[in-house]
Amino acid sequence: QVQLVESGGGSVEAGGSLKVSCRISGTSSGRGCVGWFRQASGKVPEGLALLYTSTGNTYIPIYADSVKGRFTISQDKAKSTVHLELNNLKPEDTGIYYCAADQQLDCRARQTYNWPFHGQGTQVTVSS
Repeated sequence: QVQLVESGGGSVEAGGSLKVSCRISGTSSGRGCVGWFRQASGKVPEGLALLYTSTGNTYIPIYADSVKGRFTISQDKAKSTVHLELNNLKPEDTGIYYCAADQQLDCRARQTYNWPFHGQGTQVTVSS
């Protein structure tokens, strides 16, 4: 089992920046995917970014087109934490941001929000 706990988020004006973080604990193979998705009120979930590794050493970042160039995913392996930096935020970025993980090597074939492990989410609100 993998446990994920998000932190960060908050409220910001359009054009501002925020950072959300995800602390990972439990039994982890060190392979597969870890990433973020969000869900806005009344909308379907949307995958944002992920890190993929098949070796546990080299990580490949993958971004959704809607956030490419504005969001950056990174990890601090020593702290078992994955971060998502949100820059140039827009009102349509408002939603609950969830961290998710999948230890299967074919995790990229599934949407982030369909992975087996995810946290409780953290709210991000962007005002115009």
